Amino acid sequence: MKPAKGFSISAHGASIPAVGYGTMLFPEPERAASLVAHSIECGYRHIDTARKYGSEKWVGEGIRASGIAREDLWVTTKVTEENARADDFAQSVDTSLKTLNLDYIDLLLIHWPQPSVPLAETLGALAKAKRDGLARNIGVSNFTIALLEQAVSLCPEPLITNQIEYHAYIEQDKLIAECRKHGLLVTCHVPLARGKLLNDPVLAEIARGYSKSVAQVALRWLVQQSGIGVVPRALEPYEIEENIDVFDFSLTEDEMNRIRALRVRNIRVVDPEVRRPVWDVD
Repeated sequence: MKPAKGFSISAHGASIPAVGYGTMLFPEPERAASLVAHSIECGYRHIDTARKYGSEKWVGEGIRASGIAREDLWVTTKVTEENARADDFAQSVDTSLKTLNLDYIDLLLIHWPQPSVPLAETLGALAKAKRDGLARNIGVSNFTIALLEQAVSLCPEPLITNQIEYHAYIEQDKLIAECRKHGLLVTCHVPLARGKLLNDPVLAEIARGYSKSVAQVALRWLVQQSGIGVVPRALEPYEIEENIDVFDFSLTEDEMNRIRALRVRNIRVVDPEVRRPVWDVD
């Protein structure tokens, strides 16, 4: 097994590997556990899952197949908004641990805000999971500026991250600034905009200069920003290997700015009508 690859980002005493393996929507369950195990073999030490993804079973099996020591791995999972009530939240955490076959979760997130349940109740259940030793760290996902302000003020335990959609095609400056104001890291889901930026000519030109792929340049642009990590999904071994191989080059300031300029497209690819909040406008 290869040693851990890359650097970590830190908040409130916790250090998270900057590049994690995202496990949403495995199309072939029979390959899922082997892909997780392969990611660990390639040097990933952060695996991102969720109850809503349906991938916790495969993540657990992949971890066991890899033979890695539990303390050497960071596992993130999430409680869906359908389980925002305190009792339901606790049951969801218990189910996640049993499905993963783990004694604790490194990072537990509220997956989506739930407007029909008081945020204080859900945050109380989240904090209780930490106090009970079921989660080492806690955070939120898909929270807007207003929701994040409420969460920070209401949560009795420190939050360490807000997992949001962020990539080269979306403007998130104000929300990222809000995260930094409160000492939170930013974790990027869909950091490749579900493939929408892979044919971008600017990214392609920069990639050729480093003998890297467009995906690698897009991921490098993100992790080269302070306090930002990524959890790209990959469904083929070569994609898993490629996505973590972003630590042997650095983009110049001019290249960072050229990629930053692509955000005028402002494409949001994760926008579920049934659970989205009112998004911030930059």
